[in-house]
Amino acid sequence: MNGEPIRCSEPAGAHEAVIATGFPFRELSRVDRYLRAFEAFIRTTAGLRRAGSAAIDLAYTACGRYDGFWEIGLSRWDVAAGVLIVREAGGKVTDVVGGDSTLDTGDIVAAGERFHRTVLEVTRTAFA
Repeated sequence: MNGEPIRCSEPAGAHEAVIATGFPFRELSRVDRYLRAFEAFIRTTAGLRRAGSAAIDLAYTACGRYDGFWEIGLSRWDVAAGVLIVREAGGKVTDVVGGDSTLDTGDIVAAGERFHRTVLEVTRTAFA
């Protein structure tokens, strides 16, 4: 960014983390699961943000402005470039249960390599 390398952040714990998400407007059949994860993040993190663009959320995660990002039901074009940027910035990207189907399902969890496990614990519990 501006000629400097970017890196995903690695907060000490969820209580210090700011996580971004979106609202699953096309995934109403799974909104109950989404809300379980949403509530868990509200109760355990420093805050949730909703910018309105998965591409921006992923770019902000890659450069450490957000500590993580998760959402369900996105389109490939919403996440493809961001997945690459997060991975190039040292982060990890999976679907909400830890698999590699993000581009097929549109379900995504992105964060720094270590913090990804923390985010995934919440989403895996809600969506498994």
